[in-house]
Amino acid sequence: MTTPILEVRNVSKSFGQVRALQDVSASVRAGAVTAVLGDNGAGKSTFIKMLSGVHAPDTGEYLVDGEAVRLSSPRQALNLGIATVYQDLALAPLMPIWRNFFLGSEPHKFGFLQARKARQIVVDELAKMGIFLRDPEQPIGTMSGGERQSVAIARAVYFGARVLILDEPTSALGVRQSGVVLRYIVQARERGLGVIFITHNPNHAYPVSDHFVLLERGRTIGDYTKDEITIQELAQQMSGGAELEALQHELRN
Repeated sequence: MTTPILEVRNVSKSFGQVRALQDVSASVRAGAVTAVLGDNGAGKSTFIKMLSGVHAPDTGEYLVDGEAVRLSSPRQALNLGIATVYQDLALAPLMPIWRNFFLGSEPHKFGFLQARKARQIVVDELAKMGIFLRDPEQPIGTMSGGERQSVAIARAVYFGARVLILDEPTSALGVRQSGVVLRYIVQARERGLGVIFITHNPNHAYPVSDHFVLLERGRTIGDYTKDEITIQELAQQMSGGAELEALQHELRN
């Protein structure tokens, strides 16, 4: 089996007397999606900040390509090809799509902005994600939530991401737009990226993921490949059996 691009082993993190994570392990390989699932308070926020270099673990190992590293900043993570797309996207709604795509990293030649080249890059990169722009000058705020997520994902891929960490990308979206984002996750996987999909929704995670790590109160309560668990079992574990009991009650009545 290939070495994971990114792996954490038995990582723990405390803030004062509060233990946010305890002995959590997870990994992601090229061309695979690892879903990290948990409800509110499960430790997902701390976990994603640790993966992206915001917080260093107190104990445990963080490995890239099998080599132990210690991240000191998100910039260091980016330099290693680990990009994070947060739930509250870092986008400027009134700025054109192409400006949001580059955000200060636009192509220049002899000190001059190559605006035409930049716009064409954005059109080409979004087309690879299945979005065909009529006008890259369009303010990004006029795009749907799913399309804005796709711009953030395409931007990360263009700037060299090998691992894409997605923070609840479907949580504020309706059914149709969630489907759009899930399609982009599959496309990122097919392009050979390792994807870590942080979510509380097993119905979104299961169709697109290859591996599932379940968190509860900062601990791992399950670690499965897709052939080891069904979507019903995944939902049952996340709900502590409440969903199954409710279904059985409904059937009895």
